[in-house]
Amino acid sequence: MDLAKRGLTDLQSYIEYLEDAKQLVRIKSAVDPDRELAGIAKKFEGGKAVLFENVKDCEYPVFVGLYWNRATIAEMFGTSSERLPFVLSDEIAAWRKSPVEPVIVDAGPANEVIEENPDLSTLPIPRHAEGDGGPYLTSSVVITKDPDTGIRNLSIHRMMVTGERRFTLLLEEFGHVMDYFKRAEARGEALEMTVNNGADLGAHMAAASPASAAPIETDEIGIACQIRGEPVELIQAQSVDVEAFANAQFVIEGRLLPDVREPEGPYAEVTGYYASREPRWVFEVTAMTRRRRPIFHTILSGTEVRQAYASVAEAGVFERIRSGVPNARQVHFSNGSVPYSLVVQLDTSGDCTPRDAIKVAFDTLVFLKTVTIVDTDVNIFDSADVEWAVATRCRFDKDLVFLPEADGHRLNPMVEDDKWVRLGLDATVPLPREEKYERFTMRDVDISKFDIDG
Repeated sequence: MDLAKRGLTDLQSYIEYLEDAKQLVRIKSAVDPDRELAGIAKKFEGGKAVLFENVKDCEYPVFVGLYWNRATIAEMFGTSSERLPFVLSDEIAAWRKSPVEPVIVDAGPANEVIEENPDLSTLPIPRHAEGDGGPYLTSSVVITKDPDTGIRNLSIHRMMVTGERRFTLLLEEFGHVMDYFKRAEARGEALEMTVNNGADLGAHMAAASPASAAPIETDEIGIACQIRGEPVELIQAQSVDVEAFANAQFVIEGRLLPDVREPEGPYAEVTGYYASREPRWVFEVTAMTRRRRPIFHTILSGTEVRQAYASVAEAGVFERIRSGVPNARQVHFSNGSVPYSLVVQLDTSGDCTPRDAIKVAFDTLVFLKTVTIVDTDVNIFDSADVEWAVATRCRFDKDLVFLPEADGHRLNPMVEDDKWVRLGLDATVPLPREEKYERFTMRDVDISKFDIDG
């Protein structure tokens, strides 16, 4: 993949790439980070990325939209949107076979300036949606260490600013960081972290890797090294025993406090609903460093979160499904329903059945609510084609698999007492395949040979 060889090594290089590709909009007028910035960005969602050059009451610009155009992400990796999961899957497989280690350096761009009195109010942290409880970090990559083994983990959390040196944040119940924190809290200890804003693509994709692709005993920074094509450089933090990314824009250091919970939320989540305001985990800032001329990075809930998650989650899920179901050909999260609905393309002439594929998919990713299995003649990237397969090939009396009392994703309002019902749909042609299931085709005609007006 070798992003480094393509000159894509930090946020500044991505912005330069997007500008050269005419995929960047610059907003030069003064913009309020309190809901106005996100409201403007929403107008461009799914298209060109946006750089806000003049943010009110702050000296730093804000960048949004890096992940909301899947085709642009694929182009950065030198591939197509459809091939992106295969490329990333191959990178994860290569990392698992031969892990690449990061290197620790004394200094880097991320600690060019050491803030003597760290104050979160100096950062252009936006409040996105109308009902959000406060300004939120949404894209920063968190580095933590297993309190027993010292193995590093990467993750991304929503983090609400509640003071000059204080966040409240959400921990996923099934995440590695929650596992770390529970063990640290049981000892009465804080869990140290670095929060890296403006980290590169490799770091983001490694942080979004599902647990099935990156088990708890593995250092996920190795995935970032693999994707980047060279060892990632880390710097030692100023106040905690956890490293930070040397190429980040800002590094916020601190501790997740034991036995302390404070209100967090509401927050406009990827589900399209507001997450409730409840007592959640508290991060105390102990130090902050930055570049001399940093650019703050934020992500909008919605298309960008779905694309950022799906790009790498599809890779991890496909690698795991393919290992258990060799005749699986592609996977894709249904647009608009990430991370809950997965479509799996299956060669039904192989040994594994659609029901085998449904089981392996659900075992692979705990957040999945629906898995749909289709034949190789169905375009899994076209929701209409998938719906057509369900409508014409799925026999609801025989081809539905219900899994009641399954663990659910707490962010989804359908979950009650952490449980919901999972559904698998076999939308493949019944075997042996009858002639009535043959799809009609049209001749592939080269229209450039014809005189066409208009």
